[in-house]
Amino acid sequence: MTSWPDALRTHYRWIIVAAGGALGCVAIGGLFALPVFLRPIAQDTGWSSTGISTAMTLAFVALALGSIAWGALSDRVGPRLVVLAGAVLLALGLALASLATSLFAFQLLFGVVVGIGAAAIFAPMMACVTGWFDTHRSLAVSLVSAGMGVAPMTMSPLAAWLVQTHDWRGALQLIAALAAVTMIPLALLVRRPPALQATPTTAPEAARESSLSVAQALRSPPFLILVLTSFLSCATHSGPIFHTVSYAVTCGIPLMAAVSIYSMEGLAGLGGRLVFGLLGDRFGAARVLVLALLAQAIVVLGYVFARQLGSFYTVAALFGFTYAGVMPLFAVIARDNFPLRMMGTVIGSTTMASSLGMALGPVLGGLIYDTYSSYAWLFIGAFALGIGAFLAAFAFTRLPRQRAIAAAA
Repeated sequence: MTSWPDALRTHYRWIIVAAGGALGCVAIGGLFALPVFLRPIAQDTGWSSTGISTAMTLAFVALALGSIAWGALSDRVGPRLVVLAGAVLLALGLALASLATSLFAFQLLFGVVVGIGAAAIFAPMMACVTGWFDTHRSLAVSLVSAGMGVAPMTMSPLAAWLVQTHDWRGALQLIAALAAVTMIPLALLVRRPPALQATPTTAPEAARESSLSVAQALRSPPFLILVLTSFLSCATHSGPIFHTVSYAVTCGIPLMAAVSIYSMEGLAGLGGRLVFGLLGDRFGAARVLVLALLAQAIVVLGYVFARQLGSFYTVAALFGFTYAGVMPLFAVIARDNFPLRMMGTVIGSTTMASSLGMALGPVLGGLIYDTYSSYAWLFIGAFALGIGAFLAAFAFTRLPRQRAIAAAA
């Protein structure tokens, strides 16, 4: 006879996956409304592309700093309260940003408040989901990430439609309202993994992990290399993601068509998340990560040669497939290498690194375009960063995890 805890784990864990995917979709969709609003905001306010893009950079910096704090807090109090607080902050930040009358106020409200709110969603939910699954873990994490990947196909077209039927302030207020009415109820569905309440086993691995402190884990070589890989990976794709719409518009493609390129990245990303999730369960997340990062570096160069809508679609499909497939693997690798009781802290730390990497792209892309009136060097630089991410991930696979962590202890 199946016990109640076993039945709970079997069935409710998929509700956690669904809630995490939906929360991520709305949170990421709200955050990435800014690339769609970039030109309308600039035309209405006279603010520079660099200044507006800086709000996105600040959002990623806030996401970085908030991720480790929210992740550590979720280890202590559980993910529900953390995610609920994040939902409220994100909706509030979007609403207040729509009322900003100065560039500094907009950067502060959209960048800092929205960024901190989004930070409370990603790392705690990823940590939570890894704890609910012993089997199919890569697939489960990929499905949550796929929910986030739906944002370019749902929230971005919605933002583009809203900004054409309203001014950007009214459109942002409607997105804030949508975030509030969807994310707050979903946050109430989140539960702490049952494994954290289970009686500890006496297995040698369990004993070793129970003696490992958070400080020891955070200075171990596997953790440091994982953080570096996460940073370089996100630095690779952050600029191309943020500036795809603007780049396409400068090539003479209409706004709605340009947004559809962004949506193509999201659609292909769904396939990438699922395919790489299944491959990670079969061949190991670390091995799959190495190949995916190499593919990401090569594909991003394709944007240098894209000029027509068809070529943009082709590159966007390949790029979305690779970069989106990469992201869930970091959470799986973290769970494979570190104890569940510190997952919020570990995943929060890797999310902090990835967010700092994401913070580079928007502002550097804006500076490159403002300086050269071209995005070519953005994509060339992204390729170089992608090769660095590939080499770091390869180094991770050559590092003996057990011995490395023991040495740090």
